Amino acid sequence: MRSLFNQCPHCGSEHLPILSSDTIELNIKQDGPYVDEALERLTEYLRKSLEVGIKAIVLIHGYGSSGEGGRIKWAIHDALENNRYADRVEGFHYGEEVPFGSQGYHELLKRRPGLKRYLKRFKVGNAGMTVLLLGSQARNA
Repeated sequence: MRSLFNQCPHCGSEHLPILSSDTIELNIKQDGPYVDEALERLTEYLRKSLEVGIKAIVLIHGYGSSGEGGRIKWAIHDALENNRYADRVEGFHYGEEVPFGSQGYHELLKRRPGLKRYLKRFKVGNAGMTVLLLGSQARNA
């Protein structure tokens, strides 16, 4: 996480941390950014996550207050489906595709066991999040 914020929030060090997990959760909608700002943040988070060796991100983008899906969600889905992040993201799974205990859930955990502690909170799936799997070829980009 240190690389995401340029320094450790506890000690102020700018050195990269030694990871205890290869999975993180990022809330891209936390302070209500506009769509363009959220996509720029995601680009930066992906770059920095790869620098420190992150392999999976549980991206919280929200679902939207209208019940039809939020603009950030749809923009991120569109960017993923149109390969905007193909140099960094090896695969992605929408939250509604991986409800706890489903076949998609078990297949995802086989690839990235570190996701278990995050995904078990989503008993019925969660349309407000997307799981990003970062690839090894992306590290060379």
